[in-house]
Amino acid sequence: MDSQYDDIPAGGTGADAAEWVTTPIGPSLLRGALDVEDTAHGVLPHRLPAWARRQIPDGRLAMAEAQPSGVRLVFRTRASAVELDVLRTKMAYEGAPPRPDGVYDLLIDGRRAARATASGGNVLTVDMATGSAVTRPGPVGTVRFTGLPAAMKDVEIWLTFREITELVALRTDAPVEAVPDRGRAVWLHHGSSISHGSDAESPTTTWPALAASLGGVELVNLGFGGGALLDPFTARAMRDTPADLISVKLGVNLVNADLMRQRAFGPAVHGFLDTLREGHPDAPLLVVSAVLCPIHEDTPGPSAPDFAAMSSGKVVFRASGDPADPTRLTLAAIRAELSRIVAQRAAEDPNLHYLDGRDLYGEADFAELPLPDQLHPDAATHRRIGARFAERVFAEGGPFAAKAL
Repeated sequence: MDSQYDDIPAGGTGADAAEWVTTPIGPSLLRGALDVEDTAHGVLPHRLPAWARRQIPDGRLAMAEAQPSGVRLVFRTRASAVELDVLRTKMAYEGAPPRPDGVYDLLIDGRRAARATASGGNVLTVDMATGSAVTRPGPVGTVRFTGLPAAMKDVEIWLTFREITELVALRTDAPVEAVPDRGRAVWLHHGSSISHGSDAESPTTTWPALAASLGGVELVNLGFGGGALLDPFTARAMRDTPADLISVKLGVNLVNADLMRQRAFGPAVHGFLDTLREGHPDAPLLVVSAVLCPIHEDTPGPSAPDFAAMSSGKVVFRASGDPADPTRLTLAAIRAELSRIVAQRAAEDPNLHYLDGRDLYGEADFAELPLPDQLHPDAATHRRIGARFAERVFAEGGPFAAKAL
């Protein structure tokens, strides 16, 4: 997404106050969100509908679905200055180094033009040893982009995937209008923190965003940090969401949460896929297993923080399950079962496909680009996974090739 626009500055004073046009933020300007909640400050994009949020059993998933990975403001304008007031909620971990600020990417006609961050906001500090959390409130901040070309253009502001983001106000120095439907196929994807964004550089360089750009499709990203757990409400939300292409990436959260045993896993996968097919009977549907994660290939969860490493300023995880317990799930066992289930169902469902996640990131990749914390890929690895997914899935001969534009 790099382009000749990359040297456009972010920040600056922008237009005089009398020149600003304030545009209400609503569903017509938002893409990638399944719901928009009115708040005391503005609106909060959600990636699950309200009825599904009421069924969420834990705060971690509630927080993850409100972090707007893949959500973007899209509008057409001649504006050369854009300001977006936001109230962010930033995560922090007790005893760990501060997490980087969330990045906002601005695209012009599909190409990245600038990046910026927001100031202020709330800070939610989690104690990983006890699970307790404390929120310190903060003020609304402003994301600024100036020096944009004054010609009519399509602008996208991709929201940070790292922070819950309430959208307070959109100001421009020229009027804005909604962008008509481009006629692109809609790709609906569900996965774990790696799909959510983990340690990607920015919202347009998470692997799903990169793959969507290369495939020429509109992304709806239901990648939830810690939340790819075969929850029925997620399946029903996907069932009810208009989409041309669907993928589900399963494995690592089921292992690192130690949520499920072998006996329950297979029927749960069948149930999830059955629900998707109720709403999308003929859409290309791709089941993707986990990328390589050496600590959990043959050792079950739960994953646990390495507190010795944290004391030296590093966040590292380890597998703490018993590899001798045959009832426990490992990534190797999950891949074998997913492959079997897809092969069985594909006999009657020719639009169902399977992709081994190690084709996206495998042993040779781990040797070159190891997982910094033993669970999550870095920015370079996100780029590699996104490119490989596009090559294998959107390119000619891939399961999504016929409907991607």
